[in-house]
Amino acid sequence: MKNWIYSGLIALSAAVGWDYDKHEIRTVMSSGKVYGHKNMEGKIVSSAAIIPYGSSLASIGMVIVHPDYRGKGLGRKVTQKCLDSVSDETTVMLIATDEGKPMYESMGFCSIDCVHKYLCDSYLSIEKNNNLDMEITPIHEENLPQIVRLDKNAFGEERKTFLIHRIKQAKEALVVKDSDGMIIGFALSVLGPINLILGPIVAPNAHIASLLIDKLANNHQGRLRIDIPSGNEAFMSHLEKCGFTKVSQPPIMIKNSKQLPSRNKALYGIAAQIFG
Repeated sequence: MKNWIYSGLIALSAAVGWDYDKHEIRTVMSSGKVYGHKNMEGKIVSSAAIIPYGSSLASIGMVIVHPDYRGKGLGRKVTQKCLDSVSDETTVMLIATDEGKPMYESMGFCSIDCVHKYLCDSYLSIEKNNNLDMEITPIHEENLPQIVRLDKNAFGEERKTFLIHRIKQAKEALVVKDSDGMIIGFALSVLGPINLILGPIVAPNAHIASLLIDKLANNHQGRLRIDIPSGNEAFMSHLEKCGFTKVSQPPIMIKNSKQLPSRNKALYGIAAQIFG
């Protein structure tokens, strides 16, 4: 991969106040495709990424247009390029910004739900009651098949390629095993330039999800971020007691379908908005 692509995309994201770094862009490009425009000097002035999952679902993100090049339709063109790269039968999802939502609506996307973005500057550990007969340990390579299966049931489609690259990128990668040694949940943390991102978090219940968060967050000095799917009110209430504050509630939008694939309500934190 040419370094100018990494540096160009990092500079583009910084121009709009986003914090993509080389490691995040590498995971995006290893898991999907990134399209964009260059100006006459070879500077990247727009981008959009699409991450396909299986044959039925894809996620669009990293839709950025440099402030100096807005109003020229570049955002629509790169987003359309992403859509053209998958079949019309593929459900395409994205998590929209306020600025981007009108464009997506004009392209046929509709809002179906939202995620809840939480930040924490100082984590307070209050999850000490672990009387459950289970064990939290680092992820090992042989755990991957069980993790992929758990993630598919929680997310709605298989994400093996993405998970392989995300685990490599992770600062910490944990699994929860029950008394029989069966993996029943997992969690990743990814260190970005500004935040330690917590996710994906997959667990059978909010208590185990909270224990995973506690393991990932407890020794970190710096800001934490987690994006939580709707329907996890008890989990969100617990995190607020630990010092997290909800800062926004961006919409989930989809095209080519009226709903996302079926999920089993075990997803307590998404990987990042670009990955759905």
